[in-house]
Order: sequence, then structure tokens, then C-alpha cells
Amino acid sequence: MSAEAFSPPSFGRAVVRVFDLSLGEMLWSRRTLFMAVVAGGPVLIAVALRLAASSAAARFTGSAGGPSFALGGPDIFGLMIWAFYLRFTVPVLGVFYGTSLIADEVEDKTITYLFTRPIPRGAILVGKYLAYLACTSVVILPSVVVVYFSVVPLFGGSVGAGFPSLVADLGLIGLGLAVYGAAFAFVGARLRRPLLSGLLFIFGWEPVVVVVPGYMKNLTVAYYLQGLVPHAAPQDEAMTLLRSALRTFEPAPAAWICVLALVAIWVVTLGAAVRAVERREYVLER
Repeated sequence: MSAEAFSPPSFGRAVVRVFDLSLGEMLWSRRTLFMAVVAGGPVLIAVALRLAASSAAARFTGSAGGPSFALGGPDIFGLMIWAFYLRFTVPVLGVFYGTSLIADEVEDKTITYLFTRPIPRGAILVGKYLAYLACTSVVILPSVVVVYFSVVPLFGGSVGAGFPSLVADLGLIGLGLAVYGAAFAFVGARLRRPLLSGLLFIFGWEPVVVVVPGYMKNLTVAYYLQGLVPHAAPQDEAMTLLRSALRTFEPAPAAWICVLALVAIWVVTLGAAVRAVERREYVLER
């Protein structure tokens, strides 16, 4: 038998093998159950709003000695995308999955078996990272679609007119999952207790620095991700106050700057994660 039959697979073939193995494990893991619960929250809220509007002809209107305001279906959908998905679901899933790509193998003491196989170490991380993207996309993106068709038709909203925004939202959520996952994959490859560090970043660092004047907000993913949110709220007094209460930074950078910054973060952090896995010696605790 020729020596080529025993040659190690290429980087790309190794990535595909690891992806195929990891995807099945992720889809049937406890983390996926947690992800389904997180993704199901907005769906339940959307369905409840739809039922309430259908049965009671509810309208979100009000006045207090001033002009009245109303939230239409597209406006509610935009706020749900921002508050439930971009501000919570995307970063949380990035933390829980990204930090676990390598850290779980170390904790379970299975990292040695992976590294003894005749495949590049970096391919292991990339394959598991792609499995994370596939797993989260399969659960989260359908959730967004269900919310869209449940909420947008409320109060006379047009499903067809808002379809371009839905496509933009799906792409934005996918981009967020990719960037957060890469960033926390690096954290998981470098630190011994990465989950705590990741939670401190998304619930401590990012919410604080984006409201502090200066350049520090440029060191967050949320600053650029939220700058791409394609929704515009109604221009009435009450809605302006609501936007001011929810907004964490202003003005947002230009869209092309946000895209370039997010792509740069993705490339740098994923490359750094691959490099860390290839160079670091992982010592298993007894």
C-alpha cells in the first residue's frame, strides 16, 4: 500500500471531518436545549401579541396632553430584533458556544485524543466553530422568521413591504453570531476559565463602555453591530423618548465602517484562536 494512503488529510478535509462530528454532538447537547429556550422567548411574546391583537383589537396608542403615538407591527419587530436578539441572544450564544469549543475538551480531558489524531490542530477549532455557526443558525434564524410573520402584520403592517428588512436582520444576526463566536473562541483557547470572562465582557464591559464618551466603545462588538440595525422608529415625541432610553450610543458610525470593523474583528480573533490552539500546550488538571 502506498505511503499516500497514510498521509494526513489536508486542512480543508480535516475541517470538514471535525465539522461533521461536532455538528451532531452540538445539536444533541444541553447547550442546544438552552439555545432553544432563549430563541423561544421572543416567539412566545410575538404569538401572545398576535393573539391579543386579534381577539381584542389591541392598539399601542396613548396621549398625555401631547401628540399621540402608535407602534406599528414593523416598529415592534424592529424593537424585538434589537432588544431580544442583538442585545441578548446573539452575544449570549456566542459566549456559551464560543468559549466551549476548546474549553469543554480540556475540561472533559478529551483534548489529548483530538490532538493525537493526524490532523492540524487549527482544523479542529475551525471545524467546531463552523459547527457552532450551523447549529445556532438552524435554531435562531427560524425563530426570527416566526417573529416577523407574527408581529409585522399587526395594526396594518405589510409583510411584503418589510421583507427586505427581514433579510437584512437575518444577515445581521448571522454576522453577529460569527463575530461573537470567533471572539470567544479565542477567549476559550487562551484562558482557563473563559465562560466567566465572556459573561463579564457582554454584561459588564460592553454595556458600560458604549455609554462612556471616548474611544473605548470602539473596543466592543456591540458598537458596530448595533450601528447596522436597519430600523427607524417613528418620529413622534413618545417614541423619541423610548429610543433615547434604549439607545446606548450616538451617533453610530457609517455602515461601511461597521462592516469593515466587524470583518476585521472576525478575521483577527478567529486567526488568533487558531494560532493559540496550534501553539498552546494544554495541561489537564487531575
